[in-house]
Amino acid sequence: MIGAGHAGGRAAEAMRALGFAGRILLIGDEPHLPYERPPLSKELLQGKAETFRPMRDAAFWAENEIECRLGCRAAAIDPAARTVTLADGTRERYDKLLLATGAAVRRLAVPGADLGNVFYLRTLDDSRAIDARLEPGRKVVVIGGGFIGLETAASARLRGCAVTVVELADRLMARCVLPEISKTFLDLHRAQGVDIRLDTGVERLEGDGAVARVVTSGGERLAADLVVIGVGIVPDTALAESAGIAVANGIVTDEYCRTSVPGIFAAGDVTSHFNPLYGRHIRLESWQNAQNQAIAAARVMCGEETPYAEAPWMWSDQFDAKLEVAGMPERWDDVVFRGDPAGGAYMIFQLEAGKLVGILSVNQPRDMRFARRLLQTGKPADPAALADSGASMRDIAR
Repeated sequence: MIGAGHAGGRAAEAMRALGFAGRILLIGDEPHLPYERPPLSKELLQGKAETFRPMRDAAFWAENEIECRLGCRAAAIDPAARTVTLADGTRERYDKLLLATGAAVRRLAVPGADLGNVFYLRTLDDSRAIDARLEPGRKVVVIGGGFIGLETAASARLRGCAVTVVELADRLMARCVLPEISKTFLDLHRAQGVDIRLDTGVERLEGDGAVARVVTSGGERLAADLVVIGVGIVPDTALAESAGIAVANGIVTDEYCRTSVPGIFAAGDVTSHFNPLYGRHIRLESWQNAQNQAIAAARVMCGEETPYAEAPWMWSDQFDAKLEVAGMPERWDDVVFRGDPAGGAYMIFQLEAGKLVGILSVNQPRDMRFARRLLQTGKPADPAALADSGASMRDIAR
C-alpha cells in the first residue's frame, strides 16, 4: 500500500482480517502510524490532544506482521516489472498494489501566502502547529468557509481567539449544502462571536517575516496573528500519472477499486470511482469513503468480487451543532423539511421522482441513521411521512 493514512491503514488491517497470509508493506511519507483525520480540526485544535490516538498502536502492526515504512516517499511505480521505487532508492516488488495517496491542500496563490504563521490543515503535524498557536486573544483569520475552515474557526473561538472567516462565495459550505443550512451555520458562528465575511476574496497577506494582516479584495486590512487557509484539496495523482494510470479528477477506478493498470488498485480521497448506485464516477473527500472503500479494495485484492456501492455520507461538528450530509444529488424535483430550522434541529430531504436522493441533517443523528438506510435502498419515499416529525423514521425506512 502506498499511503499510510486512514485508507491505507484500513486496507492493510482488513487484508489480515480476511486471512491474507502474504507480506504486507505499508509505505507512508508521514512519520506517524496510520490515523484518522476528523480529530485534526476538532479535538486537537480544542486543546484535547490527550484524546488523540493513532488508528492502531505499534504493537498491532507488529503482531499482524504489517510492515510500516514511515517517513518514506514512494518515488516511482514500474507496472511492467511490478516494482515500487522509494525516494531512498530502495526497490520493492509487488503482486498487488493499492494506491491510497489521498489528497493535497489547494494552495492560495496570492502574495504573502508563504509568510510565517500561515498554515494549511491536512496532516497531524499541521494540526499540532496550529494548536500550539491558539491562545486566548490571538487574532485568527480563516480563509475558506467550507467544512475545514468552519471547524477550525469554531475550535479557535472555543479557545478564546478572535476569529474572522473570509469566504469568496455568497454563503457558507455552498459546494455541499442547501442555502437553509448555510444560514443556520452562519447564524450559529455569528452568535458565537465569529466574524464572517461573505462575498470576500483575498488580495494578499502582509507582514515582516510573519503574517500581520490579510488584505481583502475590497481593500480591508484584517489584523492577523495566525492565518489558516482551507480552500479545498486536490487528489494526489502524480505517482499514478507517471506510471501511466488513467486519471480524471482522481485515479479512475471501477466499482471493484481497480485502476486502468492490472494489479493496481486505489482507494480513498484520491479516487474517482464508479458508483453503481449513481451510474457514474464520483470523487469523495470523507471519512466514510476513506475507510469503506479501502476495506472494499482489500476484499477484491483477497479474491472477493464485491463492488463498492455506498451512498456518500459526511459530517461536520461546529460548536454544539452536528451537520450530516448524505447522498450526491445532481438534481431533484422536491424538497421536504422535517422539523423547524429555527429550533436548531431539523432535516431536509431532496427527492427526485419520489425517491430520496439527498439528506441534510442538523442535530438529528438518530433519524439520520435510518434515513440513510432509505437512501441506500433507493425505495420510494412518502413526502408527507418524511415531513411528519411525529412519524418514526425507523418505520419510514423499513
